[in-house]
Amino acid sequence: MKVTVYNQEGKEVGTTLLPKEIFDIKVNPDLVHQVVVSQMANRRKVIAHAKGRSEVRGGGRKPWRQKGTGRARVGSIRSPLWRGGGVTFGPTKERVFKKKINKKMRKIAFFMALSTKAKNNLLLILDKLSLPEAKTKLMTKILGKLPFKKGSCLIALPRADKTIIRVTRNIPNAQTIEARNLNALDLLSFKYLIMPKETIKVIKETFLKK
Repeated sequence: MKVTVYNQEGKEVGTTLLPKEIFDIKVNPDLVHQVVVSQMANRRKVIAHAKGRSEVRGGGRKPWRQKGTGRARVGSIRSPLWRGGGVTFGPTKERVFKKKINKKMRKIAFFMALSTKAKNNLLLILDKLSLPEAKTKLMTKILGKLPFKKGSCLIALPRADKTIIRVTRNIPNAQTIEARNLNALDLLSFKYLIMPKETIKVIKETFLKK
């Protein structure tokens, strides 16, 4: 698959070939959905936690004797029936949401996400991407000149570039990621994928050998 290559000024400077085995494969929506759901589940953090009767402070002493008071029998003031007592069947931090997906499925879903970007003209290839200094306005200027409509963008770098990573943090709806960390979920979370030509080589070396 042949695509146009742009410079940082947004001008066409040539074309490049995308590997068919990565950027031109048939998409299976069910497989992509399964992988994305598993990745979302694996990133999920358990925050909600309600204390049960064994975790609530106090309640070790029996409030009154078993017989002779005329009251209902009670063993602890921290019973779920009491105000301030433990919670029955509440959410706990022991919950596990992880879903296992094998490497082959994960890799194929990633290639399908890349193919979707390429086929729908949501992939922009640059000859290079570099900044002379760490200024957010310079990165904003580059993104403003590129030929894509309004929408979020993911910038895939061939390797970690502290300058580009730092300045992109200040730009809404834009995020950077190293090519070796690319995955289906991150690709589908953004409308456009922008990457220097060198990133294609890194993707090929990283994912095709596995």
